[in-house]
Amino acid sequence: MAAIFPNRSEAGSRLAQRLQAYAGRDQVLVLALPRGGVPVGYEVARALGVELDVLIVRKLGVPHQPELAMGAIASGGARYLNQEVLQLARVSDAELQPVLAAETRELERRERVYRGDRPPSAIAGRTVILVDDGMATGASMRAAVLALRSKSPTRIVVAVPVAPEDASERLAGAADEFVCLESPHNFYAVGQFYLDFEQTSDQEVRDLLERNRKLMHKVPA
Repeated sequence: MAAIFPNRSEAGSRLAQRLQAYAGRDQVLVLALPRGGVPVGYEVARALGVELDVLIVRKLGVPHQPELAMGAIASGGARYLNQEVLQLARVSDAELQPVLAAETRELERRERVYRGDRPPSAIAGRTVILVDDGMATGASMRAAVLALRSKSPTRIVVAVPVAPEDASERLAGAADEFVCLESPHNFYAVGQFYLDFEQTSDQEVRDLLERNRKLMHKVPA
C-alpha cells in the first residue's frame, strides 16, 4: 500500500484539522509520546494554540519475564499497576519495588534529556490530547492512558494519524475519545504509511518543545 503521509509534520497538520473542536480552549494540553509523536504533536498544538509537552511511558516488566507488563509509569508521577498480572505472576512488593525504581530512574533521565529542568505540565482538571505518530498494538498507548488517569484529567483524547481497524476496541474503556485519520485494512507497521519515517532525534524533540514554549509565551503586539 502506498504511503498516506509524506512525513510526521504533515500528518500532524491533518490530525489538527480533525481536532479543531479543541482549538483555543482553556485547559487543553497536548502530550506527545517521544520521539516520533513529538513532530505530530507539535503541529497539533500549534494549530490549536495550546501547550505541548511530552509523556514518557516506561513499561514495568514482570521480574524474570520482562516482556510481560505488570504496569507502567509515565511523566508527572503517573502510575498504573495491573493487579491481575501482579497476582497471576505472584509478584511481591519486594520484587516490584526494584523494577519501579529502575524504570523511574530511566524515565527521569529521559525527561532531563527532553525537558531539561522544567517540571512536567500540570494535568489535573485539563483535557489531555495524547498524540503519537501511529498506533500498532496499542499496548503503550493504553498504558499511557491508564497511567494518566491517576493525575485526574477531565478528559483524555487519544489522537493518531494511523492505526489498525480494531484500534478503538483496543482502547475501549480507557480513553474518552479516539481520533484516527486512517485505519487501513493491511496494517503491518506504522512506518509503512509514511514516505519519510526517519527517526526523530532527541535534539528535534527539545527544539520542538522550546518552539512551542516560545509560541505560548509570545506577548501580543
